Formats: sequence, structure tokens, C-alpha cells
Amino acid sequence: MLGYDYPLLDVFLTILMFFGLLLVAAIIAWCLFDNFRRRDQTGWAKAGWTLLILILPLVGCLVYAVARPPGDLGGPMVLA
Repeated sequence: MLGYDYPLLDVFLTILMFFGLLLVAAIIAWCLFDNFRRRDQTGWAKAGWTLLILILPLVGCLVYAVARPPGDLGGPMVLA
């Protein structure tokens, strides 16, 4: 009976939404990890970016990705 109540297209859309939410969570996690890994920011800057990313997740991550300075994080450089 469950197959009649939940058609295949709804299953596909549910899986699509689940992986979309997983992608958003991964982007937020990347922004937070990168924020705390940077050595060129003070504690207040890290706190501000963290609040922006947590309060407005998609806008905060987009602004963080555009505004972060390029360059290394102070660790060893790994070449592929």
C-alpha cells in the first residue's frame, strides 16, 4: 500500500532534496573549518564570520567565499 501513496517522482524529489541539504551542510562546514583555520584573522573576525555563516547560511557562505583573501593558511604546501 505504501507504493501507491508515494509515487516514484516523489521518491526522486525527496532524494534530491536530501542531497541538496547535504550539499548545503557540507558548504557550511567547509566555510566554518576554513574560517577557524586561517591565521590572518583575529578572534573577533572569526566570531563575526561564524555568526554570519550560522545566522544567514547561504548568504554568509557566499560572502565568505568571495571576501576571503587568497593565499596559504600557513601550513605545508602539497602539490598533486
